[in-house]
Amino acid sequence: MDVIEAVRKRRSVRQFTSEPVSDDALRSLVEDAARAPSGGNLQPWRIYVVNGTRLDAMREFLATQPPIDEIEYPIYPPELSEPYVTNRFTVGEMMYATIGVGRNDKEGRAQQFVRNNDFFGAPAALFCFVDRQMGLPQWSDLGMYLQTFMLLAVERGLGTCPQEYWSVRSRAVRTFVGAPDNEMLFCGVSIGHVDDTAPINALRTERMTLESFATFV
Repeated sequence: MDVIEAVRKRRSVRQFTSEPVSDDALRSLVEDAARAPSGGNLQPWRIYVVNGTRLDAMREFLATQPPIDEIEYPIYPPELSEPYVTNRFTVGEMMYATIGVGRNDKEGRAQQFVRNNDFFGAPAALFCFVDRQMGLPQWSDLGMYLQTFMLLAVERGLGTCPQEYWSVRSRAVRTFVGAPDNEMLFCGVSIGHVDDTAPINALRTERMTLESFATFV
């Protein structure tokens, strides 16, 4: 598969099949993704993988924990300006439209949001932590690791869904995976085989035009 094909095929999968993913496949992905660049070669990512029966156990554990922990960081800036407000609004409307949930259907939207806790039915998940001494440049390194991981997953026939949602349940996640207090949870990634029959997986998000975000000087 060409890199550009993987880039174009990658999407946030919100419904997976029950087909398992082997530990060997996950180990290979996590290791190969570590070829991602990082400033000073710090390699600041700290990865925890939960697969199969352990993820089932994690689902059960999460159900016993508070639904929201102390939030580690704001997922979005408190006051977004344009075009970011419109971009966020549009993708939300597009996603809920695929499953027939209207803007005023608060219960339907809440039910879909809660599906984050089920990893959208995925058989495996990855959690990406970073040492608390790290700064913003190292957070960008995490993004490069995660993008590399997700593109490699596409190449190998798997789908992913990065979930910053887990920042609101960081304490529960840290407890289950055994991460030390000096490590901060950035996000989780659900991993598995894409359910192509699920309407929500038909979502293809829009991208701004080249002229709206790029300047050739």
